[in-house]
Amino acid sequence: EVGNLETIRDFTDGRDAVKALWLLAQKGTPGEVYSLCSGKGYKMRDILNLAISLSGLKDVEVRQVPWKMRPYDDPIYIGDNSKLRRLGWEPKIPMEKTLTDMLEYWRKYL
Repeated sequence: EVGNLETIRDFTDGRDAVKALWLLAQKGTPGEVYSLCSGKGYKMRDILNLAISLSGLKDVEVRQVPWKMRPYDDPIYIGDNSKLRRLGWEPKIPMEKTLTDMLEYWRKYL
């Protein structure tokens, strides 16, 4: 059961985020605001479909249910990472790798 699959969101792999935070600790300006984000939008439906595909599961039933729909849900959230890029950071880990690694982790530990 899922909520709105048409929204677009910005995701950053945690490993890329750690590198960004390390860079900020070294080169960031104290008190300055930085957006730690990929700068790329992903439709939630596409993320779900990719996760299902990578899982190898067949005949997955996805149901949108009203109680998981937010009454006020901005359709698009994509961040601007230009300040981090000026410091030399860029996201490197693609979404497919992130999801694959997450699936492998959960398969190993569950």
